[in-house]
Amino acid sequence: MEHPLSSEDSPTPASWPLGLDRLAYGGDYNPEQWPEEIWEQDVRLMREAGVSMVSVGIFSWALLETERGEYDFGWLDRLLDLLHENGIRVDLGTPTVVPPAWFYREHPEALPVSREGVRYEFGGRGAICHSSPAYQQAAASITEQLGRRYGRHPAVALWHVHNEYGVPVSACYCDASAEHFRRWLADRYGTVKELNEAWGTTFWGQRYNRWGDIQPPRATPTACNPAQQLDFARFTSDAILENFKRERDLLHRLSPGVPVTTNFMTALSQCESLDYWAWGREVDLVTNDHYLIAEADRNHINLAMSADLTRSVAGGRPWLLLEHSTGAVNWQPRNIAKVPGELARNSLAHVARGSEGAMFFQWRASRYGAEKFHSTMLPHAGTESRIWREVVALGADLGSLRAVRGSRVVADAAVLWDWQSWWAQKLEWRPTMDHDARERADSWYAALYDRHLTVDFAHPEADLSGYPLVVVPALYLMTEAASRNLREYVAGGGTLAVSYFSGIVDENDTVPAGPHPGALRDVLGLTVEEFAPLRAGETVRLRDGGGCELTGDVWSEFVVPAGAEPVWSYLDGPAAGHPAVTRHSLGDGAAWYVSSRLTGAQLDPVLARACADAGLAERQIPCDVEVVERVGEHGRYLFAINHTSADAVLPLAGPGAELLTGVPTDGSVTVPANSTRVVQLPR
Repeated sequence: MEHPLSSEDSPTPASWPLGLDRLAYGGDYNPEQWPEEIWEQDVRLMREAGVSMVSVGIFSWALLETERGEYDFGWLDRLLDLLHENGIRVDLGTPTVVPPAWFYREHPEALPVSREGVRYEFGGRGAICHSSPAYQQAAASITEQLGRRYGRHPAVALWHVHNEYGVPVSACYCDASAEHFRRWLADRYGTVKELNEAWGTTFWGQRYNRWGDIQPPRATPTACNPAQQLDFARFTSDAILENFKRERDLLHRLSPGVPVTTNFMTALSQCESLDYWAWGREVDLVTNDHYLIAEADRNHINLAMSADLTRSVAGGRPWLLLEHSTGAVNWQPRNIAKVPGELARNSLAHVARGSEGAMFFQWRASRYGAEKFHSTMLPHAGTESRIWREVVALGADLGSLRAVRGSRVVADAAVLWDWQSWWAQKLEWRPTMDHDARERADSWYAALYDRHLTVDFAHPEADLSGYPLVVVPALYLMTEAASRNLREYVAGGGTLAVSYFSGIVDENDTVPAGPHPGALRDVLGLTVEEFAPLRAGETVRLRDGGGCELTGDVWSEFVVPAGAEPVWSYLDGPAAGHPAVTRHSLGDGAAWYVSSRLTGAQLDPVLARACADAGLAERQIPCDVEVVERVGEHGRYLFAINHTSADAVLPLAGPGAELLTGVPTDGSVTVPANSTRVVQLPR
């Protein structure tokens, strides 16, 4: 079954699954859980549902390599041939997320160790020390076997390395990880002297003389060195990325031209241990898994945020939703089923925000194992179920959106986000336990969403010149380069809105000389004399010159203007009489600063003023009707997703065609309750 290739044949990998000429639709397919006679039925039903691609082999290491060096590829040969014969493309996994029992029998030291010194056991998934030489060799070996055998198989459209790196375990604190960490530190700092300077080891007498004295930040009696912890978080992301790149490079060599990906989990509610800005540069196609927080109010906002963040990690290029759910998941405290129509709305919301399709976990419901209650495309209830009918209908809808492929999302504003800053801010002994960077990002994003603004996320050092408005919800750590970038952005005519506890430390978690916020003093035109966090449940009132009163909680500050103008001031609380919200004119732009935690209706008046500065007019669209535009070579595509129980009528700039129904539009489009419409308009 091996497909030969020339060692000189190494075309540049594609950025889209080979042979897939439409939006991707399908899901994880785990046929090894079923008798082989079921496969023909599966493929027939896939064709009925409009499935164009499935992900295969992700958890199959124990079946493919039954003992070290003993392989059984026969079942996978037959499966790939069957899928190819039926026109279904394959996203072929390397099963390196689940090393087999025989591997741990030989290498128990490859099981990860927690910060408290507990070694995890085999029996779940993802129990991996990514610094283990034995794991690295075994993962490369099975990947090479797959690459040699299937690198030219006509069904293979995409390679899928590992699965959801970073969860459920990312960091390992074993001795092999300690050695790897020391090598990483030596590459980063060059000398122990430079490391001591960066880590501030004169504090508490932590100075090192030798590399060998340095350990991972294991459990300590009190707070561990924050710079050490931050570097270990960076190391962990980099160490895992090394393993991805090793498999990727093997597949590029053995399967030339076929793109290689791994499925991210960019939602801040799902994975926090990987620096996705770095990871996004290393995959041929950015793919993402997203699962709703089922019990959350208005959880479609979290979906939109994840999709915008994923598109941004992809550099604005099209990406692919590789997993989400048709209904309830099985691992949340209360696994709430999706209501009728929600499956399609969720899927099309991802497409609206740049995904080139909608894939699910998984095709057929498992009868055993930990995820047997997880919803699927083909549920336990079979083809007479509502979910199956909605799956078939969604396949038809995606088929009608072929023209959308390759178009780009049009964004109105940018939100700055940095995983490394998040890691630093989450460490111990901050001014209050109640300040949460993720909560600030969620709240500011929701405020932008409610103003019907489409958002790109950006790294703090990225080019921001194309955005009239840039929001900084939580950027505790800032480099000098990021500080210069924001000053140049505002001076050049941009509008900046910054939330409290941003610009506080540099990349080593060191406070710059002088008052807070060191990295943002100049651009904001102020200093902060003292933080004044609030007691649990305490609130403060803010009022502007026109009598608009707001309520904040969690945080207040003693703000001292140095060029900035007070707009709202504290009426009460520790900082009563001091500025609470300021505006600083700088060059051709303006920078706003918000020194208390405002959410929802309390945040919107401030954001409205910043939007006015940025020239972003208020949009007359009903709340929870989501409108996103994609622009391509052949037209503009207006996605209107109605998350409410009432029909909505939206004005259009001119005549067009509604792609899901085939009905022409002229001047407006009606979006039924709990439904989606996609209108193609001229460019």
